[in-house]
Amino acid sequence: MILRPLRNMDLSTLFLLLLSFSIPVSAFEDPFDCHFQVNNLKYDLNPLAGEHVVTRARETPPTREVDSVRISLCSDLERQKDVSDGDQCPSGTRVCLTKTNSKDGSDRIVSVVPIAQTSTLNPSYAPLSSAKGVSILMHGGSYSHPINTTTDVEQSVNITLLCAPDSDPSEPKFLSYDGVRLDLEWSSSAGCGFAAGEDEKNGESPGNGGSSGSGSLSSVGWFLLLLVVGFALYMGLGAYYNYSTYGASGIDLIPHREFFAEVPYMLRDVVSHLCSTVRPRRSSSHRGGYIAV
Repeated sequence: MILRPLRNMDLSTLFLLLLSFSIPVSAFEDPFDCHFQVNNLKYDLNPLAGEHVVTRARETPPTREVDSVRISLCSDLERQKDVSDGDQCPSGTRVCLTKTNSKDGSDRIVSVVPIAQTSTLNPSYAPLSSAKGVSILMHGGSYSHPINTTTDVEQSVNITLLCAPDSDPSEPKFLSYDGVRLDLEWSSSAGCGFAAGEDEKNGESPGNGGSSGSGSLSSVGWFLLLLVVGFALYMGLGAYYNYSTYGASGIDLIPHREFFAEVPYMLRDVVSHLCSTVRPRRSSSHRGGYIAV
């Protein structure tokens, strides 16, 4: 039976082992979940979630070059079923640039560049100096340099998010791409930010179009959840051990019952000790006017 080796293991050790899985909570967190804070302003980019496409066309007679950018800020881009794997960015990409060359009605994909990837995202933020908004810089994989093709350079995208409080989320604008960094501009109410503590009721935040500010647990929430799950497993496995080994029933099923029975007394001793350290000081202050005979 799978649980048989647990009989030779101290249950307190098993409990500590289960709790150890709840410590590295950050490993479950997304490097960018569309929520961040710059100085005293919080930003919620959920209104910009989903896939967006922006293109730039250039006439290069006798051909025409089209740069197409697929963007998904809050999650990875979905794989395109009608496109071969070699003609699209790998899984885990959030910003993908595809260069297409057209001539006489025939299109040919000449390059596919993973501009921003979840594994190397490393996002950084900075407030705009000339306008109200925020700048977001994300990183991606390496790709051949446009001039020195023997050298690979790390790709990145800089998104200038402009505050537009009274407008619906627009599509991003293609500003430039120099073979290393892609520059986009995006106007949206999500770029306005809101001060910490100004969250609206029911979990809604200004500038998010009335949607919930966050639908996921925080780090503390995950830790508490895993702590409760670990304690439940500890109690369940301990009760099974006591039942299968000793035939226990009722309160005897509780693992280490003697320890839990002593907890109230230990708390009482702690409170008593704290009170005893304070009481002599108070009593000595009242006896300051007496002289021993």
